[in-house]
Amino acid sequence: MSAETPGSSECDLSECYGDQTGDDCQTEGVLLLPGGEVEDVKVAQHGEAPESNASLCQLLRMKKFKEFSLRMGDLASLYNVPGDGDTRLKVLKSLQHLQKDLLKISNLPRHLIASDAHVDLVLNGRIGSITPSKEGNPMSIEYYISPSDAMMERLHPGEGNRSQAAVVVVVGASATTHRLQMESLIPTPPQVDSTGLPAFIPLSETCSELLPAFFLLKMKPPVPMLSSFIHKMSQITDLPPDADLQGEPLFQLLQLTALEDKRSCDGKDALFLVSLPDAEFHSYLFTTAEWKCDFWKGSLIHTVPFTHPAHVPALLDLLRYQSAVNTLLASCITSLKHQPELVCDLSGEIVPESDCSFSVTFSIPDSETLAVLLVSVVNCHQLRCRLLMPGTVDQSLDDYISRVLTRCMSIPITLRAIRKRLSSLRPPALPLEPESARKAVSSSSTPAHCAVENTPAILPPAMLSPEPMEEDGLPSNPGHYVMSVAAAPAVDVANTDAIANRSNCASVSVYSHWVASSFPAELV
Repeated sequence: MSAETPGSSECDLSECYGDQTGDDCQTEGVLLLPGGEVEDVKVAQHGEAPESNASLCQLLRMKKFKEFSLRMGDLASLYNVPGDGDTRLKVLKSLQHLQKDLLKISNLPRHLIASDAHVDLVLNGRIGSITPSKEGNPMSIEYYISPSDAMMERLHPGEGNRSQAAVVVVVGASATTHRLQMESLIPTPPQVDSTGLPAFIPLSETCSELLPAFFLLKMKPPVPMLSSFIHKMSQITDLPPDADLQGEPLFQLLQLTALEDKRSCDGKDALFLVSLPDAEFHSYLFTTAEWKCDFWKGSLIHTVPFTHPAHVPALLDLLRYQSAVNTLLASCITSLKHQPELVCDLSGEIVPESDCSFSVTFSIPDSETLAVLLVSVVNCHQLRCRLLMPGTVDQSLDDYISRVLTRCMSIPITLRAIRKRLSSLRPPALPLEPESARKAVSSSSTPAHCAVENTPAILPPAMLSPEPMEEDGLPSNPGHYVMSVAAAPAVDVANTDAIANRSNCASVSVYSHWVASSFPAELV
């Protein structure tokens, strides 16, 4: 411990938080100034000399005691392994070699796909965006960022006003032993295969040991995940899943994690109100009976166990895939209360269709007919959309919808864009005779909306940026679209194949122009 300033005092953290870390890591204490201000926090790890921990010190100075306690829990999780001190030190050494190998994988050369370097690293990097272990904090990996969060980060960098999909890499106790690496498994120089991943040295008795532990990806925050995805993760790691595979409807898990009022998740049908710019309101219905189908049931995942660095890229790819599905459905889930007197501009029903595919039924503007938007999440970056409605619509409209939805990852914004596009495709109305025009004006009325000035919008103001955007292939509004009253022929699946990606994930090139600018004008 460094020399104390005159009149300062030292507080032992174990008196406040208990001995969470054991013999391998000791939180030395908090050095207080005479006025009670925190001067320093020191941590000693596995026999090393105590070192100042700036992040823990800053949390105490800001009186963020809850966050401080969580960080202490993360620190303790590094050493949550049974056995004697020698076993725990071996597990810690294995974790350190794993972290070095993950950094090596992350630093392998690759082609930049998105224009924003951080977004590209998060979405297209083999490992994601890594924050190495430092000051006793576990290594963390950011693996997914939604378009709205990417926009907020670009407009307000470093403010921490966005959510973050990340995991921390720690160790966990196991009832059985597993062979864990005791040295780096990536040779120097690395040999890269066709997927862009390195060839690994086989685990043997010379480079590994049997230990009563495994590595863990600890979700921050926990992730609602489909049972089929949980099963795929178990196949990758060859470890049983740490989750209840009986499952609950995915939308209820999303509702539970997205809303502060947990009492609203009562298993009944759910109707959500979504606020859009220009006082536009949508309502979206989720019917519990429809969502109880087996392929749309899931569980809330807190940790994913694994034993080899080669597991991590594949696990993160599945987490990205699930995050894309969750982001789409969560765009229709809000805490706004439905008001009986409010006339919604659009009412839709979200219905599951097949594995990772769902439909949205909604009304067509100025028509008594309904349209159905089929959405298929092909992988973590590629969506396919088909619009089913009376009449013949140019197939390029499906391609347009797919790209709009991929750019914004929001069902309400996409339906708003569809309705505007359909309105623009209609032929102009014939001019009325003067007498008829007067009658039309006198008989017209404006739909009544309740007062909504104080209703908060779900979309952040930053998403309404007036900054222009390059259309970059988005269909413009020319007049060559034709609508027919004949029976609609079968519409082929839209050609929305992503650009080939040299890494192990699919391309997210459609994000690049979105991040570099703003939404297309027709979306707002």
